[in-house]
Amino acid sequence: MRSNLYAMTAGVLLASSVAMAAQAQDAELTVSSTTWSASETVPMRSVYDGFGCTGGNRSPQLSWSELPEGTQSLAVTIYDPDAPTGSGWWHWIAYNIPADTTAIEEGAGTAEGDALPEGALQARNDFGAHAYGGPCPPEGHDPHRYQVRVFALPMESLPVPEDASAALIGFQLNAKALAVGTLEATFAR
Repeated sequence: MRSNLYAMTAGVLLASSVAMAAQAQDAELTVSSTTWSASETVPMRSVYDGFGCTGGNRSPQLSWSELPEGTQSLAVTIYDPDAPTGSGWWHWIAYNIPADTTAIEEGAGTAEGDALPEGALQARNDFGAHAYGGPCPPEGHDPHRYQVRVFALPMESLPVPEDASAALIGFQLNAKALAVGTLEATFAR
């Protein structure tokens, strides 16, 4: 009888945790940009400079609002789900951004990261750099989607090793987010 009570209690706690996580994922931040417009073409100043592309490779300006109570840090990712890799393409991952940050200026995603808020880190993108790498889809493809996501997190520092892959960081962000905001632009060549 006692073990049944424990099993029922554990089941209720697990269901509550899952429901709370789902509710948190339903919370949305408002994300905007003076560089990228939702559902429009990424400007050439943000396109990659390499792999046959000749853009300015400047990360977009981003702003956000409506952070939920309990936010202790933020993360920003830019991801192309249409890349012909079988796993998409990570263009930028910036995390451990202080919770009082409301915007990141255009061009902040350099390898030096000098224009990022103090304490922010950048993970290795799929170009192999700890920096922003702009859109550069293969020639002749339909427009690819570039998904900017801002994550509100309940911890000051994401629990990942310094050399964590973008996929591991993405897993942690999706598992721990209090709220997420998205802006999506496109690009083709």
